[in-house]
Order: sequence, then C-alpha cells, then structure tokens
Amino acid sequence: MAGRAVRAEQVSATRTLILTVAERLFAERGVHAVSNRQVSEAAGQGNNAAVGYHFGTKADLVRAIVRRHADRIEEIRLRLLDGTRGSTDVRDWVSCLVRPMAEHLAALGSPTWFARFCAQVMTDPAMRAIMIEESLTSPSLREVLDGLDRCLPDLPREIRAERGDMTRELILHMPAERERALADGMPTSRATWHDAATGLTDAIVGLWLAPVTRDG
Repeated sequence: MAGRAVRAEQVSATRTLILTVAERLFAERGVHAVSNRQVSEAAGQGNNAAVGYHFGTKADLVRAIVRRHADRIEEIRLRLLDGTRGSTDVRDWVSCLVRPMAEHLAALGSPTWFARFCAQVMTDPAMRAIMIEESLTSPSLREVLDGLDRCLPDLPREIRAERGDMTRELILHMPAERERALADGMPTSRATWHDAATGLTDAIVGLWLAPVTRDG
C-alpha cells in the first residue's frame, strides 16, 4: 500500500512537471515548434517518450494544460457573474470576459506563461479547435456571452461579427503581450493585472459602443 502511494505521488509530480515545462516551451516557442521529445528532455525525463506515456499525443498535452487552468478561471468568472446577472450595462458583461484571466494570472505570481500559451494555441491551425472546444464547455462563459449579447446596441450583422472578432483578438493577445513584457523585464502601460484588465475593458466597451460609419 505504501509503495503504491509513493508511486502515485511520483507519477503526479512527474505529470505536473511535464505540464509546467510544456506550457513554458509552447508559450515561448510555439506549439508546432516544440516536440514531445523536447518537452520530455526539458522536464529531465530519462525516457524521451515520457510525454506520450503520461498524456498521449501533443493535442492531449495541450488539452491537459488548458484544463489545468480552467477550474480556477471558471471560479473567478462565476464569482463575477454573481454580481452581474440582471445588468444591462455593457461594461459589466465585458468585465466578466476580461477579468477572470487577468485575476488568474495575478494569482499565479511571476513569471507566468499561460496567456502566451493561449495565444500560441489559438494561432496554431492544428490546435485552435482544442481551445475553442474547451471554452465552449464553460457554462459561465456561455452565460456571459448571452448577457453581453442582450445589452449590445442594435448593430448590423456584419458589424457585430466584425467587432466580435476584434474583441476576441484583444482578449487573447493583450494579456499575452503584457505577460511577455513582464517576462522580459520591459515596462508595461499598467502597473498591475487589475489595472490592465480595467484598460482592456474600457477599450472593448468603447469598441462595441463606437458609431458605425457608412462609406459612400
């Protein structure tokens, strides 16, 4: 019994180490550029097939990294939702989209890699579907998107689609850029993740409420 418990702890520690190393390498180099063998070696595993043994394919590893953070982000979003339900203010709903990641990254301390990891996954054609699929399993995210949709101004369909794309890009890439700057010791426009989320929320609210110009 004791031997099995020790073995289980060792396996758990190895899996955690692999996830941490893979997240960092994928964030810094891109998912396509990093092989499972390189992850195993960087994690100090004598067996170069360690990633395959513990997780399976690279896609399985990416999914495991996403899920490693998902529960905490979901908890934060649910807490924010408790104070937002029933609101007709666009800003309240946008805040529920922006702040969970920022608050999660702040809690992780420094350095972090998850924002850059997400950006790399979403720009990798082979892995993008994993991130989208995992996001769609979140009941709180669907509720936030529905709440935002209900209080947006009456925009032409193509403008709404365009601004939705812009919103996703900002939410994905602005935290990644801030995370990169912090990792490189570069100055940032906002002092904290909380303040950065405030600025990003301001920008996205302005984007949705901006006038629509018709050419010609």
